[in-house]
Amino acid sequence: MATWAIGDLHGCYDDLQQLLEAIEFAPERDRLWFVGDLVNRGPDSLACLRYVYGLGDRAVCVPGNHDLHLLATAEGARGAHPRDTFDPILKAPDRADLLDWLRTRPLLHHDAALGFTLVHAGLHPSWDLATAQRLAGEVEAELQRPEGRVFAYMYGNEPARWSEQLTGEERIRCAINAFTRMRYCRADGSMDFAPTGTPGTQPADLMPWFDVPGRANADQRIVFGHWSTLGYLARDNVFALDSGGLWGGCLTALSLDDPDTVVQVNCAGALTPGE
Repeated sequence: MATWAIGDLHGCYDDLQQLLEAIEFAPERDRLWFVGDLVNRGPDSLACLRYVYGLGDRAVCVPGNHDLHLLATAEGARGAHPRDTFDPILKAPDRADLLDWLRTRPLLHHDAALGFTLVHAGLHPSWDLATAQRLAGEVEAELQRPEGRVFAYMYGNEPARWSEQLTGEERIRCAINAFTRMRYCRADGSMDFAPTGTPGTQPADLMPWFDVPGRANADQRIVFGHWSTLGYLARDNVFALDSGGLWGGCLTALSLDDPDTVVQVNCAGALTPGE
């Protein structure tokens, strides 16, 4: 049995199938981890969502910010963006099953046997694994409430700095932002969501979240996506898998059994940088 982690799909179903062929994926034998952002911006979000849903327990998937945006739009808590491409999901006959499944995905998945932790954007520098698991559970409980109130307040950049003293909506929003939107932080752990470029292009007081001195989760091997301009990166126990397939880069698979093994396929690109 092989276990592979795969970068952000963004509705690029044909690229996914090309990658699965390249890694010789056999669903009766192998397992897949998805870093989230299965949907949006690409040409076939519905096919991607149906495929991963159909894998059942052969797949692990954490939700990304675009997946949460789909859920918020479905709940009527947020209007669709002009570039959103998940309308076919909202009109699909199996919409309810797909959205219920997406809504119940874990924010964090940790496999002690493999020695890897899966999240969409990262783990806040101040969180050790136990703290991150506890906070993921808090957010998951809010996401799964039948009234869907979390989708009305999860948007926004404040508070930018995590504190255990945060409560209520601010606590949940800050945790969601760390799990699904974080790229750059200051040395004090405050997050800045404006810069999205490669390291070296950000303001001088910011650094990638995984470079914050004294990071509490530095002992964990963390697999994440979200940061397409970063590309594939493997160092200091972090493995970044969003290599910009949506933008004409690559779709990446990392072997969790042998992390030196990485397979990439070139993507046609549904969008061009700057769109």
